[in-house]
Amino acid sequence: MEIKRDLYLEQLKLRKDNGMIKIITGIRRCGKSFLLFVLFKKFLLESGVDSKHIIEIALDGIENAELREPEKCYQYIKESITDEKKYYLLLDEVQFMPRFEEVLNSLLRIENLDVYVTGSNSKFLSSDIVTEFRGRGDEIRIYPLSFAEFYSAFEGEYEDAWEEYMTYGGLPQVAQFQTERQKAEYLKNIFTNVYIRDVVERNKLQNVNEIDTLVDVLASAIGAPTNPTKIARTFKSERGINYSNKTISNHIEYLVEAFLISKADRYDIKGRKYVGANLKYYFSDVGLRNARLNFRQQEPTHIMENIVYNELLIRGYNVDVGIVEAYAKNGEGKTSRKQFEVDFVVNRGSQRYYIQVAYDMTSEEKQTQEFNSFRNIPDSFKKIVIVNGTKKPWRNEEGFVIMGMKYFLLNEDSLES
Repeated sequence: MEIKRDLYLEQLKLRKDNGMIKIITGIRRCGKSFLLFVLFKKFLLESGVDSKHIIEIALDGIENAELREPEKCYQYIKESITDEKKYYLLLDEVQFMPRFEEVLNSLLRIENLDVYVTGSNSKFLSSDIVTEFRGRGDEIRIYPLSFAEFYSAFEGEYEDAWEEYMTYGGLPQVAQFQTERQKAEYLKNIFTNVYIRDVVERNKLQNVNEIDTLVDVLASAIGAPTNPTKIARTFKSERGINYSNKTISNHIEYLVEAFLISKADRYDIKGRKYVGANLKYYFSDVGLRNARLNFRQQEPTHIMENIVYNELLIRGYNVDVGIVEAYAKNGEGKTSRKQFEVDFVVNRGSQRYYIQVAYDMTSEEKQTQEFNSFRNIPDSFKKIVIVNGTKKPWRNEEGFVIMGMKYFLLNEDSLES
């Protein structure tokens, strides 16, 4: 089964022959190699590129172990270029090569070579794009399957696809499995033997139990404000473990660098400033999060919130968690300050949206809870509540947009509509 990744393929097409190194980043097993070696290669061949002018190297394969040596890899590539026509280098998992920045910079000097590489760790890639390539590195971030991509290959109705996606997520391999047992075992296995192992080995961690437990804590707390101090207290009170704030901060950063989790900063809407404490963390794939907790904590609202967050990132938005303060008088006539939370403050260029995510909006109490945050925002940017279900967008009497999850996920311009 071939799942289309048109969003990313179009980005590669637009960057073709632009004189820069195209660097495809993202969590391992999210489809980077498939995008480059299958979909993009197919595009090149259909565009008339001779197969002999496509150089493919997968550095994570044992057959290419020798090419992990920088000098040998560079020499191999140079020797593969035998005429003056354009060549295309597809280099997979570049972080397996020491000093890869030197090799890539050297390849930039070959005028008839267009370079595409993949990597699975932002520490090895994103920072180096700025510091080493001096504006000649072009990053394309790829995510696990969006719901729209997943649904395009799903044989069944929307409701079944939605339940499946909420439980097992969007890693491409998982979508290929037929049974729930296969999906669950695969997710549990790669979390421990691929993702955690990568983090431990790359950062030379000694105490694996610490980061194992930290992942469990973060998985339980998606959608909830947290910080290293709060996590340290949890370790101390519930597990009797001394785990310093600094170590927790470092370990969280390692998980972010491996693309396992993302962090959403808190933004004071009225004060127009970022607030450092109590960030929110979301998993890049909800299936991995659920597998980590043995599929026990299936809170639909928090999982929906995680899925919406990932979808917004896929669409290229900057996403923060919003807070807005308001003053109100109590029954005794005293004025008190109250803080409301907006799930997401979403920005892209001049566009801004405020988004609340709610599984159920049928009760008056729930409507009041979601709308009160909007009522205290002092600007006129669009305010949207995304609810579970298939409803098309509609505006209430206050001008707030209520939108079903199906419409939001399957229409890439849903926020603008």
